[in-house]
Amino acid sequence: MLRRLSCCVLLVLPVFQLLAQSCTPPAGGLPGANPADFWRQQRQFPRVRAAEAATGPAVANLLRTHYLDPRRLEIMFRLVKTRVELEVWARNQGGGPFELLHAYPLAATSGSLGPKRRAGDYQVPEGFYEIDRFNPKSNYHLSLGLNYPNAADLALGEPNPGGDIFIHGGEASIGCMPITDAGIEEVYLLAVTARAAGQAVIPVHIFPFPLTEVELAKHATSPHLAFWRGLMPGYAYFEKHHEPAELLQLAAK
Repeated sequence: MLRRLSCCVLLVLPVFQLLAQSCTPPAGGLPGANPADFWRQQRQFPRVRAAEAATGPAVANLLRTHYLDPRRLEIMFRLVKTRVELEVWARNQGGGPFELLHAYPLAATSGSLGPKRRAGDYQVPEGFYEIDRFNPKSNYHLSLGLNYPNAADLALGEPNPGGDIFIHGGEASIGCMPITDAGIEEVYLLAVTARAAGQAVIPVHIFPFPLTEVELAKHATSPHLAFWRGLMPGYAYFEKHHEPAELLQLAAK
């Protein structure tokens, strides 16, 4: 019976990986009935006000030059570890596929290629996540938390998979994604703007390298090969459509 259950879990793992970003409600939700209340809540914090004063004009110009309306903004994040930069993709609500808005170099890295499986392994997770926390009082200036561990991590990880994975400021990493204080100010303001515009789920996709057959062949002996192949449909779908993969869309292919 246990062997049969284990097989069932392995068969549905790609489902967990693709749906993880839509199965977890954002922590804290949207304050009040009006999503714009989120801006008012965030402006209560000195670092957010300081970031808005220092970086807000640059963010506004970035949106303007890409014809993005802050009142309709949607964003998502993507990290391909070998590229060592956090990509911010954006669009107007109902305005078609995402376009690359900006890429922020990582100020530090930790771990190696492969998913995070236990607390203290210094690994940056891999898979499909979402932002579930806004931390305006971070030890690393400002930070955005990921909903790690997700369903796939819990199914495949060790009993203590760890947690508290963030996109944050500073220049140090023990499994997180630091993009300097200046970088996180822009990214944080973009995320607040999108959340205040009504975007309840901000996806975060993390891959070890471009998940193509050519690249996978270079890692054919890796113990993570099967896991990476499970991520391939979501990677390929976004590469083709610039939309986060939906399970039904992939199943129809």
